[in-house]
Amino acid sequence: MVVVGGGVAGLVAARGLAATGRDVLLLEASPQVGGKLRSAEVAGLTVDVGAEAMLARRPEGLDLADELGTEVLHPTAATSGVWSRGALRPLPRSLMGVPLDLDQLAGSGVLSPEGLARVSAETPTDVADDVSVGDLVASRLGVEVVERLVEPLLGGVYAGHARRISAAAAVPQLLAMARRGSLLDQAASVPVSAAPVFATLPGGMGRLPGLVVAGGGFEARTSATVRALRRTADGWALTVGPTTHPETVEAGAVVLATPATPTARLLADVTPAAAAELASVESASVAVVTLAFRAQDLPDALFERSGFLVPPVERRAIKAATFSFAKWGWVRDLDPDVVVLRTSLGRHREEATLQATDEGLVRVSLADLASLAGITARPVDTHVQRWGGALPQYAVGHLDRVARIRAAVADLPGLALCGATYDGVGVPAVIGSARRAVASLTQAE
Repeated sequence: MVVVGGGVAGLVAARGLAATGRDVLLLEASPQVGGKLRSAEVAGLTVDVGAEAMLARRPEGLDLADELGTEVLHPTAATSGVWSRGALRPLPRSLMGVPLDLDQLAGSGVLSPEGLARVSAETPTDVADDVSVGDLVASRLGVEVVERLVEPLLGGVYAGHARRISAAAAVPQLLAMARRGSLLDQAASVPVSAAPVFATLPGGMGRLPGLVVAGGGFEARTSATVRALRRTADGWALTVGPTTHPETVEAGAVVLATPATPTARLLADVTPAAAAELASVESASVAVVTLAFRAQDLPDALFERSGFLVPPVERRAIKAATFSFAKWGWVRDLDPDVVVLRTSLGRHREEATLQATDEGLVRVSLADLASLAGITARPVDTHVQRWGGALPQYAVGHLDRVARIRAAVADLPGLALCGATYDGVGVPAVIGSARRAVASLTQAE
């Protein structure tokens, strides 16, 4: 069997197939596996420069860590914030921006008095089968809560815009609540959970790919671009490598764990219907700027805060800052004299932001950190990691699109798809997508 794509989905799929006794070859186009999980050295410290955490309230990531024999770590008690209306304010409890505590929302100062009044004046309305998250929340609670809470939260997860992201695909719980009646009434009854929301591994999420490969029982080849896929009498043939020296790899079954655009190219002749649907899935590019400072140069107050979000309406370059030194105990323990933090830039259809040089992204990050968080020191080291087309956009109707893609692929025995395009963009969701692909192949035999 062949798995194409060495991100989390491909690695987990390869591991799952190998666990059934099959010979598995994983082909990854880039020089290293891991996808958006990656570590790099900054100021002599090895830290995450990709995804830094996974949801702890979904079981897939924690289950995989347990299978790999590694413990998980949770964030410290440091609190998160949001820059809104001229100040850095505490981030109120919410369900993707829908407030779970109106008193806490009012006390935060995130919304204006007019915005608060509009939230309190919620009038339940009919809800379509699917609607954008922004349109749904704005119709119930007003535009301001969308601009200052929903947008920054969705921007952090999808690097997208609230008025373009499907509620059914991204926040199905919110859509179900809207169909039952008042969002505020139901939100007020949501219990406060003491369970951690996020988790990581000792040393960061960038360690996960190596752990999967080390105990996976499959062969992984990097710098191996798959350029074509075709059916054969016995299964599948893949064209691998440069056009000047192509290699044909044959397989009884294939898992495509690649982003939507390359998957569409590979399926263009195999299943044009699925390829056309995949080609219509847009993506967002982002950049992560990691900055290391001397600990003595940062304001003391920042050591109690895990970071903050920045709504698009504030018109800043960065959309978030994560104070890794305060959020993760393992990062702080690396060197007590050096602190590491990161900024995030880039939203869907706003690629111009990322056309700056690495030095330019560092410069605008430092300018925003000075203005918003009072960090005026010069960093001792910096690192810029760009993720082109990293985050698929779940437009309204996304679930129906995925259903059509899977229906078309179901007509082709020995072929399965998985990854962030289909079932969620977080690490646990991608693991679940991979396991679904493995089950579809093994149960069909």
